[in-house]
Amino acid sequence: MYHSVAEHTEDPYGVTVSPDRLDRQLRWLRRRGLRGVGVGELLRERAAGRGARLVGLTFDDGYADFIGEAVPLLRRHDCTATVFVLPGRLGGGNEWDPLGPRKPLLTEAGVRAAVGAGMEIGSHGMLHIELTGIGDEALRRETEGSRRLLEELTGRPVPGFCYPYGTVDRRVARAVRAAGYEYACAIDPGPLTGTYALPRVHVGEADTAWRLYAKRLLHPLRRRPVPGPAAPSAAGGFRTGLTGAGR
Repeated sequence: MYHSVAEHTEDPYGVTVSPDRLDRQLRWLRRRGLRGVGVGELLRERAAGRGARLVGLTFDDGYADFIGEAVPLLRRHDCTATVFVLPGRLGGGNEWDPLGPRKPLLTEAGVRAAVGAGMEIGSHGMLHIELTGIGDEALRRETEGSRRLLEELTGRPVPGFCYPYGTVDRRVARAVRAAGYEYACAIDPGPLTGTYALPRVHVGEADTAWRLYAKRLLHPLRRRPVPGPAAPSAAGGFRTGLTGAGR
């Protein structure tokens, strides 16, 4: 689970990774015979009995630096990723972070450029608001509405959703499934873990090789694994064979 990729000195929420650090992290993956892909591809490959050496890479919030900084590095290492975009804030900024720093978000052209570079586009909702406390109509706008806008923009299906702040309950997970998504990403969804509440691991600037190694070992212990295919999940979806790869 990544967010922004940029040189930085101020990062109160721990959402920024420098280009050099991302380059080293991707190199670490590749040297171990692993390859980063979008979550949709990961799930399809695992369902087909393949993909044991694939790792799902996600970039939340749809920061503009995804195109200029992340995409060139992903392509250098023969990786792809899912970038979760906020169609209600295209060309805007991260106003939901009161401490800043202010970061520009992808424009419509930036989203299309990500598609052209082979990246998967997913929805992060319309406006980056916590979904568990909003009404039914607002929830439909954040789920169905955001998917419709992104599909109109890209001309392609939008298979995945990412819960803002990682916050999800059964009602929200059911709404995401009803909106037509194939999967959804959370952070640590506990008993809701399943195709519509996939667990992820945050990756930040401090994650050197030994920390990545430790996270890889500890992830199955710290996050409830997603068991075998076609078992009903608590979120009302179907579990998959994925055992786990934001704000």
